[in-house]
Order: sequence, then structure tokens, then C-alpha cells
Amino acid sequence: MEQERSKIIELFQAGKNPSEIFNLLKFPNSRRKFITRTIERYEVTGGITDKPRSGRPRSVTTQRLKKVVRQRIRRNSCRSMSKMAKELRVSRRSIGRVVKNDLHMRSFKRKRVHHITTLVKAKRASRSKGLLKRHAIHGLNSFLFSDEKLFTIEEATNPQNDRIISSSISSIPEELRYVSRIQKPLSVMVWAGISSIGRTPLIFVPAGVKIDTRTYRELILEPVIQDLSKTMFSGKPFVFQQDGAPAHTSNATQAWLRSNNPDFIQKEEWPPYSPDLNPMDYSIWSILETRACLKSHTNIDSLKKSLCREWERIPQEILRAAVEAFPKRLKAVIERKGGYIE
Repeated sequence: MEQERSKIIELFQAGKNPSEIFNLLKFPNSRRKFITRTIERYEVTGGITDKPRSGRPRSVTTQRLKKVVRQRIRRNSCRSMSKMAKELRVSRRSIGRVVKNDLHMRSFKRKRVHHITTLVKAKRASRSKGLLKRHAIHGLNSFLFSDEKLFTIEEATNPQNDRIISSSISSIPEELRYVSRIQKPLSVMVWAGISSIGRTPLIFVPAGVKIDTRTYRELILEPVIQDLSKTMFSGKPFVFQQDGAPAHTSNATQAWLRSNNPDFIQKEEWPPYSPDLNPMDYSIWSILETRACLKSHTNIDSLKKSLCREWERIPQEILRAAVEAFPKRLKAVIERKGGYIE
């Protein structure tokens, strides 16, 4: 740290401004303020040493601890800071301060994703380029994104952030302390579509019915998609998006769309394994589930009513923001050559 401050002052005395010093030293963006504060301290005090400060001096986060933590992270970055704190016999907060304030690092959660091959990555990248060109021609207001999702009567929870604030575990009511789960809970398959200017109604697939080509056409395409150009899109053609599910990519479905809505994303155009490109997947479904399944439901009718009510309550601004993220995500996939972007 002292060496870095000395170098900054040396460059400052040579006539360099903070931006030039930042570029010369190749610091990360998070350290821009460090440069300006060092220069300000030099101008006020004429030196670079820390000012005397109140409070108890550091006794744990020593230079030796910083060095040990840095070496351990270099050997294996997939480390638990809690375990590291236990091994080094210091508090979890001390390790957190060393990692964040001294090493300028953060702990990121690893994600489980579907394995994609080199060929699939190439398809994701090339098809994303095609969709980006299509977006440039038509604009986002003419896109309709669609998807299906299975909802259950159980309460939706987030294992990472689902917390209860209380003085003790015993004082928490049992119904709040536990989130019960059952085998094969009652569920319903839901289809929906959104655009930057509107939304479709929720379509519930009858119990026991599999979404095959015929069901998809009779339940969704004919009653919903066929008339959308006259209703939601005010008589103008629109680009219909659907993923690579078998009912969507069958020859009969593709032929129906060519006849009734020619300007749709064909099965050869949508990137494979790409829920990270569908606004319904990367944003809207989770919002709806959080709102509609805040508490568990006793039956399917209660779940359906809650889904319909919360679906209409989602502000159009949220739908628009999700759709507007689509071209940005396409660019991100292209930049990563078809790799993961989340």
C-alpha cells in the first residue's frame, strides 16, 4: 500500500493528473478513489502516511494475515471464508475485511448450469448475431416473447435470502420457522407471452394434458397468437418468439406459423439452450412466482386465482425493462462466443 502511494505521488510530482496516473498504474476501476484520496492527503499534509485516528488499532488484520489469506486464495480460489477464518483462528468479519478492503476481492456464488458443447456455443453466438440484426430492423416493440412454466401449490422460497429476524429460534412460530415440502405437490402448467407494450392472458394447461403439437395449436396458437396482431400490436405484424420445445419446433407447428404469422423466429434461428435470452425465463417467471406463491395454497383453484391476480398487477415498466435487456444479452453472448452470461 505504501509503495503504491509513493508511486502515485511520484507521478503526481512529475505533472501527471489522476486519470493519467490511473492509466499508467493499470489499477482496477474500484481503486480510482484511492488515487484521488492519496493526492488530496499529500496536498493537505505534505505526506502520505495515515493520519492519527481514534478507536482501537488493528490487532488481527496484520500484514502476515493478509499474506496468508492471499496465498491461500491463489492456491485455491474456491474457498469458504468461514472455514478459512476457523482454520486461521480469526473471526469471519476479519477475513471478510481482508478480502474486501485489503485484497479488493469479493466472494461470488458458483452456479449450476447445463453443459454446452463447443458446437452449441458456436450456434448460440451465430444465432444471437442473426437475432441482433433482426432486432435492429424491427425494433423491440414488435417482439412477443413466450414460455411455459410449471407452478406448484407450495410456497416459493429463496434458500440464500429467506431469513427471519428474531431474538431466538425458539420464539419463532412453527409455521414461520419451517417451509414444508411434499412429494409430487399439486401443480399446473402455465403459458404466457409479453412484449414491451403489453401481455397475453395466462393460459392454463388442463391437468393430465401433455403439450404436444395439437394441444399447443388448439390451446395457444389459434385462440391467442392468431389475433394478437389485431389487438396488442394494432394491426401491425409482430415477431413471435418461442423456445426449442418439441411442440414448438415440430413441422406442423412451424407450418402453421408460416401460414398465420410469417414473421416468427423459426427453429433454426433461436439459440439452443438459451433460457438466459428469454425475458420470461431470466426475469418475469421468478417475479410472478414470488408474488403469487408468497404462501402455500390449499388447492389448484387458489393457485390459479393468485397467479392471474398477480400477473395483472406486475407493472408494464417491469415487462418493458425485461424486454429491453434482450439485445444487451444477445451482445453479451456474442462477446463470450456463445458461453454463459449469468
